[in-house]
Amino acid sequence: MSIKPTNIILSRTDNLGDVILTLPMAGLIKKEFPDCRVLFLGKSYTKPIIDCCKNIDEFIDWSVLENMNHEKQASELKKYGADTIIHVFPNPAIARAAKNANIKTRVGTSRRIYHLTTCNRRINLKRRNSHLHEAQLNLNLLSVLGIKTDYPLFSIPDFYGFSAKEELNYEYRQLLDPNKVKLILHPKSKGSAREWGLENFATFLHFLPTEKYQVFVTGTEDEGTEIRSFLDEYSHIVTDLTGKLSLMQLISFIKSCDVLIAASTGPLHIAAALGKFTLGLYAPMRPIHPGRWAPLGKNAEYLVLEKECSKCKKSEDCECIRSISPNEVLQKLERNTGNFYKP
Repeated sequence: MSIKPTNIILSRTDNLGDVILTLPMAGLIKKEFPDCRVLFLGKSYTKPIIDCCKNIDEFIDWSVLENMNHEKQASELKKYGADTIIHVFPNPAIARAAKNANIKTRVGTSRRIYHLTTCNRRINLKRRNSHLHEAQLNLNLLSVLGIKTDYPLFSIPDFYGFSAKEELNYEYRQLLDPNKVKLILHPKSKGSAREWGLENFATFLHFLPTEKYQVFVTGTEDEGTEIRSFLDEYSHIVTDLTGKLSLMQLISFIKSCDVLIAASTGPLHIAAALGKFTLGLYAPMRPIHPGRWAPLGKNAEYLVLEKECSKCKKSEDCECIRSISPNEVLQKLERNTGNFYKP
């Protein structure tokens, strides 16, 4: 029996890229049930992502609720009047709170033991070795609503509903050269992905035609400190923005630029969702390969070596991603930015 929700919670309390790839769920819900109210339960630092999504009506901050006792968590959840919750990212505390809040329909995967007692609608969904993309796996969780969920990858970006909501600050707007292709490099990943390596970025910059490209480097303040020698060495080519942009301003800055190159990170998926030319650099190993985590967007592409990557599994230093040629990255960039350049 299908369900017609009127007030639904999507629960995903992990990282930025994961949240971006969950947004199409909200778009599909709104397509099928235009009057349904969609709430998103997430960590506080992901709230700017949700604020930029037109298909989500309200954000619930798990960073606040998680410090409450069980009774208080249930009481707070109950205030939102949800009739359905979908545990996109499984969390036993949230599953328990949703049950205690008497949310009528509680959807989770059958792969979590605690869902046997906390969820009354369970889907046999195994992510780790699936051939499907993360966004497709997320949509499959909506099958309990009785709607079509088997969308091809190329059509899923239609459901993002994502756009920059905050005007870019003047100090950053004035940096942008209207006559050059504005390129963002995001070399670090906060440990969320294998990285291409500073040596490759340095080689890439050495051959990059600077008369055509204006280059910015983004990242956290800690990442900026970590790569300080690299930033200093190439200060004549790149503008260092590490640690300077809030998440909302980063979204606006990406929107104001043309290209972003990075490993599988939050900013990569943000750029893809904004429709920018996005080039992801990936290791070929499961489950972090691009078949599962490629950027999804109308202008998003990726590079990965077609080889077995088993010996890198126990090491953060992956020779497979580092073996992607800087020249190949440059060629891919040049093929896709011809219309951006205004000499």
